Amino acid sequence: MNATTVEIPARRGKAAHVARGQDVLVINTHGEQVVDTWAFNRDDLGEFMSMEHTRAHTLRLVPQVGDILRTNRRRPILTLVEDTSGGIHDTLLAACDRYRYAFLGVEGHHDNCADNLMAGLAALGLTASHVPSPLNLFMNIPWTPGGGLAFAAPPKPLPGGYVRLRAEMDLVIAFSACPQDVLPINGRACRPVEAHFRIA
Repeated sequence: MNATTVEIPARRGKAAHVARGQDVLVINTHGEQVVDTWAFNRDDLGEFMSMEHTRAHTLRLVPQVGDILRTNRRRPILTLVEDTSGGIHDTLLAACDRYRYAFLGVEGHHDNCADNLMAGLAALGLTASHVPSPLNLFMNIPWTPGGGLAFAAPPKPLPGGYVRLRAEMDLVIAFSACPQDVLPINGRACRPVEAHFRIA
């Protein structure tokens, strides 16, 4: 089957069905865009990719090629099979939401990843009970030996860098091209842009 490239519009979300054994290529088109990523068991959205359960098995803060990403029931849901993006990702931080932007001093509505997840699922006729912590692809959250965290710009933009994930069950995958424009995680210009994905 030919793979079609799908745009994740800047500041918006997308979701798609993925069959077991298919690959999902997530492309950092311009090299600086964070892509919040979720995966759900297609038959039961109450089972979802869980960062805390994954870390307990990989014993890493950042997944590496060959690592299995696990659900809240500790079952394999995705495997990271290739990474040409530089390997900078985050598994610690929650998706941005309206409360986060209010905390950052934004008044009124601000696009956010939590809403983008729900909108992406709704386009498929699906609803999740809550927003799990995402795999924040291409997000640079450096930490110190003392346990401190920071929000940083990508250390070296790699336009077109990608992550390839293999589905270990029939699933729904969802993405948000993170709309963060207050902190520099989408580059020092703080300008969110589109990303892309392909399923094959």
